[in-house]
Amino acid sequence: MKIKNGLSSSMEDYLREIYILTQKKDDVRVTDIAQFLGLSKPSVNRAMNTLKEQGYIEHEHYGTIQLTKAGLEAGKNVYDTYKVVYKFLTEILEINPADAEEEAHLLEHDISKGTRKKLKKFMKKKK
Repeated sequence: MKIKNGLSSSMEDYLREIYILTQKKDDVRVTDIAQFLGLSKPSVNRAMNTLKEQGYIEHEHYGTIQLTKAGLEAGKNVYDTYKVVYKFLTEILEINPADAEEEAHLLEHDISKGTRKKLKKFMKKKK
């Protein structure tokens, strides 16, 4: 559980999933996140309280969850990193999609913005 920018890997995962869910629907609730991640509602509630305390989300008890500006940026960054790494693993290294998905989820937490930018640039050259 590496801590980067004050966020553990699991907190980054929550922000990524909230970001993805907000792209699909207007109202995101604890139940949606629990179902999406296959976790219990109490576990998700604890994580939401932590993210709220850290200023990444706004959430009233039993209400919808909304990303703050910082939460939106963090969630989008983790998701963008995942996508770039996944694409690199599948298209360049030809790793099968299931394995690449698992690896990309692990790597998304440890790659710097600078490395992500270079990977993106590399992938554009390969097209």
